[in-house]
Amino acid sequence: MTQIETDYRRGLALIDSGQYFAAHESLEDAWRAAPKDERDFFQGLVHIAVAWYQAERRNKVGWQRQLAKARRRLAAYEPVHRGLDVEDLLSQLRGSENAYPHPPPLRLRLTL
Repeated sequence: MTQIETDYRRGLALIDSGQYFAAHESLEDAWRAAPKDERDFFQGLVHIAVAWYQAERRNKVGWQRQLAKARRRLAAYEPVHRGLDVEDLLSQLRGSENAYPHPPPLRLRLTL
């Protein structure tokens, strides 16, 4: 397994466990090392981790901005990319928009 894949899977697991700041760090490592054609995918996941972190901090503007960035960056990777059900993830994001300051936990579905 490559370092990108390790950082990616660790980041997803950290999101699943509600450790959003740590998820951001791991996914940012994957983003930095990713090939150009995948950078938006990883950046979109970083934005998701930061959005949930901002919600925890009660930063509504940060929450909204990060969600919008995540949706824009991830849309090109639907329906599935790197085993992640992006279509389902984007659906969860849309369903969470009005849930601030207590967005539901994300359930990231891998199809590996």
